[in-house]
Amino acid sequence: MSLTPVHIEFIAVGVLWTIGLSAIGFIGGSVLGFSMALARISPSPLLRRLASGYIQIVQGTPLLVTLFLFYFGLAVIGLDSLPAIVAAGLGLVIYSSAFLAEIWRGCLESVPKTQWEAAECLALSRWQRMTRVILPQAMRIATAPTVGFLVQIVKNTSLASVVGFVELAQAGKLVNNTIFEPFTVFIVVAAFYFAICYPLSAWSRSLERKLNVGRR
Repeated sequence: MSLTPVHIEFIAVGVLWTIGLSAIGFIGGSVLGFSMALARISPSPLLRRLASGYIQIVQGTPLLVTLFLFYFGLAVIGLDSLPAIVAAGLGLVIYSSAFLAEIWRGCLESVPKTQWEAAECLALSRWQRMTRVILPQAMRIATAPTVGFLVQIVKNTSLASVVGFVELAQAGKLVNNTIFEPFTVFIVVAAFYFAICYPLSAWSRSLERKLNVGRR
């Protein structure tokens, strides 16, 4: 039995789930990660320690283990297991937030100290300094690594199959279990991943050039 349009359609549905799960992980991770990044540069030593501890724990834990904990962990303590999409989404949000927090912390701290000092001399509040002076400059620096990490999120969605979530890679596995043509099936899967990830990388380069117009 060979690959048919029905199989291609099934894999294409997996593509949509991969994109959706990536969006959940990136958007949720961005919100939490930005909060962690601000906490990492906070004047409060307690906030800095808490954020640093959170980031170190998450970065030191494989995403696969995090997914297992969210999906199977509740059952261990006698609670109902989360649906696969919820467990996978939460796992990716936690995973993404720790890495995005460190990416953005580095970008914020890479803004020259003279800019921070000049904003302070203007008697701007901390919020005004961040939104009007620091963040616009940090965005230029953060664009490429942020979109680069988004590509990693897309590829890491393949681990969601361990909790029963059918995304692109899992859809390919299921099709292969039906027709037993791994080379053909996974060439198609790889082509779909490339079709998702390459435009992101190209968009990152284009956006980086636009954000740096004023520096030419």
